[in-house]
Amino acid sequence: MLIDEMVEQFQKAINSPTRMLKEKADLVSYSYDGSFGTYLPELVIQPMSTQEVVSIVKVANQYRVPLYPRGRGTSLSGGPLPVHGGVVLDFSQWNQKLEIDSDDTIAVVSPGVLTAEIDKAAKKYGLMYPPDPSSAHVSTIGGNLAENAGGPRGLKYGVTKDYVLGLEVVTPEGEVIKTGGRTIKNVTGYDLTKLIVGSEGTLGIITEATLQLVPRPQATGTMMVIFDDIVDAGRAISKVLTSGILPSKMEIMDQASIIAVEEYESVGLPTDVDAIILIELDGHPVAIADECKQVEQVCLMVGAREVQIAANDVAAAKLWKARKLVSPAIVRKKPTKISEDATIPRSKIPEMFKRLKQIKEKYNIDLVVFGHAGDGNLHPNIITDKRDKEEMKRVELAVAEIFETAIQLGGTLSGEHGIGTMKTPFMKMELGEAGLDMMIRMKSAWDPKNIMNPGKVFPENENQRLVLVDE
Repeated sequence: MLIDEMVEQFQKAINSPTRMLKEKADLVSYSYDGSFGTYLPELVIQPMSTQEVVSIVKVANQYRVPLYPRGRGTSLSGGPLPVHGGVVLDFSQWNQKLEIDSDDTIAVVSPGVLTAEIDKAAKKYGLMYPPDPSSAHVSTIGGNLAENAGGPRGLKYGVTKDYVLGLEVVTPEGEVIKTGGRTIKNVTGYDLTKLIVGSEGTLGIITEATLQLVPRPQATGTMMVIFDDIVDAGRAISKVLTSGILPSKMEIMDQASIIAVEEYESVGLPTDVDAIILIELDGHPVAIADECKQVEQVCLMVGAREVQIAANDVAAAKLWKARKLVSPAIVRKKPTKISEDATIPRSKIPEMFKRLKQIKEKYNIDLVVFGHAGDGNLHPNIITDKRDKEEMKRVELAVAEIFETAIQLGGTLSGEHGIGTMKTPFMKMELGEAGLDMMIRMKSAWDPKNIMNPGKVFPENENQRLVLVDE
């Protein structure tokens, strides 16, 4: 419970009454994100400088007040949810710094900068910021750094951590540290940069990032591959990736997601199929033309019904728009969407598709499958209604079996969404007792008073529920 003395000290830390929110209506706006569950904060502060963050953290550390860093609330795992009350730090307003150094091919950014804006700014110099989560046009780079976000281009270019050269971080004691720098090579001591990226705000608060940019490809080519059996689609993915060709994107949509998109906003996708794969190749135009033919031959040999190559950029944009429409389209049927991102080795993709079909039938649930198939990062989404308690019990069991299946197949709980609150019950299953204990010891060393995003990543009790948080 925040007392008046604490609130006064927080107010002095930012010296701006308009950037400290206490009204119930404002607090409710920060009580949820793109995942599941609602938790009301006691206070919301909008920092706009590193010094303000330092002052806020020192007050929080003194009084053991939980701090919850937040970008635009697009997290699908519960990352910024204030599960123990306390203070939400809203970084969405701190977007003033976006500097491109074309000679060093880097970008230096504030935590509230929208991820898509970084790539847009880099484009003016013939450069590219590769990480491209579907929420890039609304998500902040700070949130992407905290969750180690990926995206469709992750197949060829990797994820957020692969492009972070250096960070400015405020520690739980209110100290400012610099990790990494502006150089591509840096092997001085422990790699604290990689430790902070993906730590979901549990070790410190990122106040600035130095990001690596890469040359923008000369051209891209897009193709749609149609399958009558989603298992054949899984086999095609493996065959393409062992053919000597590395697409920049390789996305899959099952029939349920295709139909949902066509009903939401028709873009001309075939609905009498079990799945489609959207493939993007980038590089030199001549090379792309040749690789498109090779990919077509490989897919037809594995059992594809048809391969359609986009005639121009407009046609390609239409196909990629369809992929981005999946999430808003599938929630028209029922209001609650549980979005997972269990990731498996590429060789296990066909088996994962089989198991997902079985889980869907076993629990009689609306399960839609799409995602970044090229790197095994699938997005099994369950469409439900949290008011239907009987269905939610089946959903609970189905989600648990999806995670268990992914780990059995040599995979992981999360490829890009993070652990947050949604996946904490399964951390021991993947890491083991000793592995989880080592992470807990690291958290305790960095944050002994446990004020940095508590209630995330680590299970707080053995009976923690997965999705039934509102009962």
